[in-house]
Amino acid sequence: MTQAVQTLRWVDGALEMIDQRVLPARFDYVRYTSAAEVAQGIRLMVVRGAPAIGCAAAYGVALEAMALLNGGREAFVNGLERAFEVLAASRPTAVNLFWALQRMRAIWQVNQHRAQGEIAAILLAQAHEISAEDVRINRAMGAHGAALLADGARVLTHCNAGALATAGHGTALGVIRSAVEAGKRISVIADETRPFLQGARLTAWEMVQEGIPVTLITDNMAGHLMRCGEIDAVIVGTDRVAANGDVANKIGTYMVAVLAQRHGIPFYVACPLSTIDLTLAHGDAIPIEERAADEVTGFRDCQWAAKGVQVRNPAFDVTPAELVTALITEKGVVRQPDKKNVAGLFST
Repeated sequence: MTQAVQTLRWVDGALEMIDQRVLPARFDYVRYTSAAEVAQGIRLMVVRGAPAIGCAAAYGVALEAMALLNGGREAFVNGLERAFEVLAASRPTAVNLFWALQRMRAIWQVNQHRAQGEIAAILLAQAHEISAEDVRINRAMGAHGAALLADGARVLTHCNAGALATAGHGTALGVIRSAVEAGKRISVIADETRPFLQGARLTAWEMVQEGIPVTLITDNMAGHLMRCGEIDAVIVGTDRVAANGDVANKIGTYMVAVLAQRHGIPFYVACPLSTIDLTLAHGDAIPIEERAADEVTGFRDCQWAAKGVQVRNPAFDVTPAELVTALITEKGVVRQPDKKNVAGLFST
């Protein structure tokens, strides 16, 4: 199956990213030439999805190195430090952001003795590799996860964990794509995913582009469809997994997991190893981003909530490991994830 879109692309010395705020009404690329611009794009959700955020941040470092070539050595070093800082501050929950920045910093430190032009070229090559590696990992996860889906399966997904959330193929939707490529008849049920509507705007759009059957539902319909026997499996992505297997994903995921357990439906999480944070013992330690109230009270010029109302807008929630049937990783499927099983992914 040919990938319909490139979420991130390198064009004439700049990073271009699909503006996911305006899909599906418009299909636009936004061009970035500095770390500060990329950080702003991450913060405003031009790009979103943990793996894609990590890739964007890596390119942000490379862009800043290129922009600093004409200055002295001290300005180059200080400028790169500021680039790491501004990118790290863009969004707090997705651990891939920090994982990618750590990889870029390690490459920089090993090559600090080189000329500035060489360093910039090496950093750009590393950003390209992080992006290409993400696609390879997603393909591997897809192959492992596809085996879990029966022919004819009706799969519920929440938020967007597709090509738009990664460098390509996708995590949760990557599993679905791989199952379809293997000849299985898979249909998707997409939660709209309030308040940013990633399911309605992005997941549904991706599936329509590729001709994979998709049905859009509001978030509060999932339980009804499960009770009626219309959902066979749930697959979601994740922004961070704690050492004990607790999973942080888009707000509303926890409710879906509880409903899936109540109805005996497997709940799978597509999870690259870069999303697992062994430094956090459990999900309560995962930082939860709180976003602006206007994402909840209306959309653009349309205001549907009463003016002056108080708003909570946590962007993520945590699903306890005991509700997760399995983690789907590039190393294989980990059933009943716990501290021992998660740690075992890093032992070989």
